[in-house]
Amino acid sequence: MPSAACGVRASRATHDVSPAPDAQAWPDSFVPHDVAGLHVTIRTLVIVNPAARRGTEALDTIPVALAARDMHPVIEPMGDPRTLVARVRAHAPDVERIVVAGGDGTISGAAAAVLAAARPVGILPFGTANNLARTLGIPFELEAACDVIAAGCTHRIDVGEVNGHPFLTTASLGLSVAITESLTPEAKKRLGPLAYVTTAARTVMAARRFAAEITWPGGSHLSRSVQVVVGNGRFYGSAMQVSDATRIDDHLLDLYTVEVRHWWRLLALGPAIRRGRHGDKETVQTFRAASFTVRTARPMTVNADGELVTETPATFRVRPAALELFAPPASEAPGLGE
Repeated sequence: MPSAACGVRASRATHDVSPAPDAQAWPDSFVPHDVAGLHVTIRTLVIVNPAARRGTEALDTIPVALAARDMHPVIEPMGDPRTLVARVRAHAPDVERIVVAGGDGTISGAAAAVLAAARPVGILPFGTANNLARTLGIPFELEAACDVIAAGCTHRIDVGEVNGHPFLTTASLGLSVAITESLTPEAKKRLGPLAYVTTAARTVMAARRFAAEITWPGGSHLSRSVQVVVGNGRFYGSAMQVSDATRIDDHLLDLYTVEVRHWWRLLALGPAIRRGRHGDKETVQTFRAASFTVRTARPMTVNADGELVTETPATFRVRPAALELFAPPASEAPGLGE
């Protein structure tokens, strides 16, 4: 069952406003005011990816927007994800919440760190596709996204894992990996979401089928596929849908495998995939379970939230209600259950 808590969150304690080690210090104007004579600071750790499509803009605008809402920002650059867990843990005792500013790859890269910190997480969408924000109904505009965090309404969402690597939207192999390998940072910055479309159009014509054995508790399927997608969230890629019924808080993963023979049939599936209705097509097989294992004849790369993280054989699992996120009410979020 979905879990949500709405309302203004109270600060755990009054904290010192001095910046944590190696964090960026901000002017006194960013320190919140006294409340009824008691100085209260709600410190917010902000993980920013300067390399994201709008990363430079984020560094300039986020501190002002959060400070205006009495959330004293302490900036932690994304840097090496392998050291981020330790860096976030060092801040955790002194912060009330964590905000991640960037795209889906940044949020996925920070997932292990924010899970370890056990603090509610806000999302400021500064990436190209922003599919997690889209799933949760979080506005793409900075001020509106900050308002969602300030409103204090949280939901507990599931987190996917593939071979131990967390993912929030989807993990996949096949065509999507080829698209990711061809999608350059320069194209994403220059073209934005259109970069996915143009890159996919070039890649689809070279798509080749591969054999995959897909197993889950109580079932199995042998596939000749051009793409296998395992969804935790609802949206992925250029706002395509895993399924129009996928929910990020239903404690299940949705898998689909595309079993077309010719690239032009894959193009014909495009409109159905965008609407999340491709499960109705005879060339697409869909399954729902709490875990899947995918084996291929040769190792194949697995893409998780737009990052290449592991190879087959790949085991996909769901961690139910593992992460608390600030988001609008469920009625405003296409990927949350009621």
